[in-house]
Amino acid sequence: MKTPLLATLLLLSAPTLLLAQTTTTVKTKTKPASGPATKTKTTAPAARPAAPPAKATLPPAAEAQAESRANALTANMQKALALNPQQVEKVRQINLISVRGVETARLTYRQDVRKMASVVDDIGQSRLGALKDVLTPAQFDKYQRKREEKMGVPSGQAAQGTPVPGLGSRYEE
Repeated sequence: MKTPLLATLLLLSAPTLLLAQTTTTVKTKTKPASGPATKTKTTAPAARPAAPPAKATLPPAAEAQAESRANALTANMQKALALNPQQVEKVRQINLISVRGVETARLTYRQDVRKMASVVDDIGQSRLGALKDVLTPAQFDKYQRKREEKMGVPSGQAAQGTPVPGLGSRYEE
């Protein structure tokens, strides 16, 4: 579960890491018509990458929609889980990063549904890990229960119980 979180953080911080590079070494080699070749090595300022930071990859309308969706998610979580002010801000940042990531994945992988589903799943897993670090164990358990109810995910006990009607057991012949 830490791998998707680290991958997401690395992906989101990559543009700023690229901007942090301020110099590059330029090597030149000249060979005049007569005489030996000369080599020089100089340090020059690095060219700034043309790509904006990761959050600016969304169109302005999608960015506004992502922010409103993240704020609505945070407000619902604040009511349901009784978050304190510090938790509210951390949860809002987590939700904002996650919603932006999902929207970016939808735009990027529009033609490749499997890849999009994989990326969205990774974002969801990293979001869960980040929320687990911010919420208390009781809050996180309550959040998990509500999430499972909403998504229709059976609890661990129900998954081990009786089989789905009409399918029978895999041990029956």
